[in-house]
Amino acid sequence: MGLDYAKIQKAAEGYQEEMTKFLRDLAAIPGESCGEKGHVMRIKEEMEKVGFDKVEIDPMGNILGYMGSGEKLIAFDAHIDTVGIGNIVNWEFDPYKGYETETEIGGRGTSDQLGGIVSSVYGAKIMKDLGLLNDKYQVLVTGTVQEEDCDGLCWQYIIKEDHVRPEFVVSTEPTDGGIYRGHRGRMEIRVDVKGISCHGSAPERGDNAIYKMADILQDVRALNENDAADDTEIKGLVKMLDKKYNKDWEEANFLGRGTITVSEIFFTSPSRCAVADSCAVSLDRRMTAGETWESCLDEIRALPAVQKYGDDVKVSMYNYERPSWTELTYPIECYFPTWVLPKDDVVTRSLEEVHKALYGEERVGSPETQEARKQRPLIDKWTFSTNGVTIMGRNGIKCIGFGPGAEAQAHAPNERSWKIDLVRCAAIYAALPTVYCEK
Repeated sequence: MGLDYAKIQKAAEGYQEEMTKFLRDLAAIPGESCGEKGHVMRIKEEMEKVGFDKVEIDPMGNILGYMGSGEKLIAFDAHIDTVGIGNIVNWEFDPYKGYETETEIGGRGTSDQLGGIVSSVYGAKIMKDLGLLNDKYQVLVTGTVQEEDCDGLCWQYIIKEDHVRPEFVVSTEPTDGGIYRGHRGRMEIRVDVKGISCHGSAPERGDNAIYKMADILQDVRALNENDAADDTEIKGLVKMLDKKYNKDWEEANFLGRGTITVSEIFFTSPSRCAVADSCAVSLDRRMTAGETWESCLDEIRALPAVQKYGDDVKVSMYNYERPSWTELTYPIECYFPTWVLPKDDVVTRSLEEVHKALYGEERVGSPETQEARKQRPLIDKWTFSTNGVTIMGRNGIKCIGFGPGAEAQAHAPNERSWKIDLVRCAAIYAALPTVYCEK
């Protein structure tokens, strides 16, 4: 069927006031990871009001709203937890009371990423209003929990325990008006070093774990900063951008090189007058295309200082085991795989076609943001991580990103989003399933 894009656009514009109220209501409710119940209940109320055919809250606390009953399941995902507010003195307004102007909405979570659930709910409503739903597709809108704590855990539960497997998923994380087809992965690594304590007045009698860790950390730093020349002992992660070292080097160059940094350090010692008998660090490892959790652990184990200290060093991956707001615990490794959807995939092409039909070949935004957005390519990638790490990274379900707000607003004080983004995303969401099903 030929889509009436002008009619879709007009319908989305007609819901701007209702979407604004919905987003302001959500931002007014605190909803950090594992405390999202208030958000879930407010979303349930809105889904039922606009006429979703079925609304469910699963045992983990994710909310799933279905519209239509067609053959292919197409999902729109928004995580509905937020980070905390940080130091309140950095805010120019109450982060939960928020503010509203003619063009903006301010408050914690407005960009990251409560706006996504708002546009998704109204995108589905527009599909129903305009008779776009048919026997070819059914729409699923998910409000997912614990993403800020553990990216993708929610979708691992939805796929494996709820037994829901969509044709593809649109991540509605903020994309600054762009279409995002992937991002680097990440993992949380722990390095433990053993020592032997003794009195600090005679340190030679002991074996200082902190000194051992200091050697290891110099190698970790080299792994991040070194080049990949043939005579470099510890070749830097930049090597993965070179086809000599990585068969996926082209997508690695699109996503950007991997990085590693120390994020935490711990120690044990009998007292401040003793040699430390253990030391541990947490490593934040960002992975590009072609890197896996095995390869990342192996490269730490192969560092010269780690080899030097042998069995006194243990390299491992963290696990996440925090109960959700429903008190359900669903353990998972802290591994969040890299994912990238090919630029010529039918999902990428479908979303690009819809965007061009509605808003042209460049990113669009508010008058305030449009000029900066146009400097960036329409097809791009996130810097941060999303639920796509599980949707596509772990489970091979196609994922693509398009969402209201700006990535730079995520986790920042004075967070805000733009009303026009809510409208444009709702229109694009409403048109996408039809265009996809016609290909």
